[in-house]
Amino acid sequence: MACRFGRCSHGEGAAQASGEAHAPAGRRNVPYIGIPYEAVPFCERIPVERDRPAPDTVRRAAAAIRRGALVAAPTDTLYGILANALNPLAVSKLFRAKGRPESKPILLLIDSLDALPGLVGTLPAAFAPLAERFWPGPLTLVLPASARIPEAVSAGTGTVAVRLPRSSLVRALARRAKCPLTGTSANRSGRVGARSGREVARQLGSRLRLVLDGGPVSRPEPSTILDLCCDEPRILRPGRIRLPEIQRALGARWRLRE
Repeated sequence: MACRFGRCSHGEGAAQASGEAHAPAGRRNVPYIGIPYEAVPFCERIPVERDRPAPDTVRRAAAAIRRGALVAAPTDTLYGILANALNPLAVSKLFRAKGRPESKPILLLIDSLDALPGLVGTLPAAFAPLAERFWPGPLTLVLPASARIPEAVSAGTGTVAVRLPRSSLVRALARRAKCPLTGTSANRSGRVGARSGREVARQLGSRLRLVLDGGPVSRPEPSTILDLCCDEPRILRPGRIRLPEIQRALGARWRLRE
């Protein structure tokens, strides 16, 4: 079965659109009530400490995610759009917000290894040494998808890409929201990935409910995507974890393919 994660785009650079979304006067405290994103008049930017996010900020953002809203936040790499990956309506909203083709699968972010059961099928033998060496961290692993994964997430591949991020913020949000989060970059499809909350607001504006602004990201290089559903592990997208490092973790039992 062909895997299409190698075509997902996490570019880097400055946003190209001008202007910035701000809340109209008197509207910053209007509660979100689950209306479609097209009707949300603004997206709110909230300052956040990536390493020590305020509990109130995590609670508020996680509640929005549980209601099916889209929240942007800094990840281990670029800013990402975080949504409930098990909610087909939220995933559909994400595709529309990005203008992303539905033929492209979405990777998942989890808060711990305990979140994997129910999301994936039988784990390949190569999973254990890789997870032990690189998780949490910027290595995304393509695994057999369970029946719980929406078709829109897997794009009909029968596989799902999963990462346990190092980001304390992302893990806290997934833990509080009690669901895996989508991990696609916070930009319009075909444009550069956002490296700051300001760039996110410029590109996506009111398509989001919240932007958690943790300042500019310092290492925008994307995660490495490694397919473990092949006869031999195969790199689908080069990234921060290099081939020699992965081969050392795999040992002599597996030969890594590019």
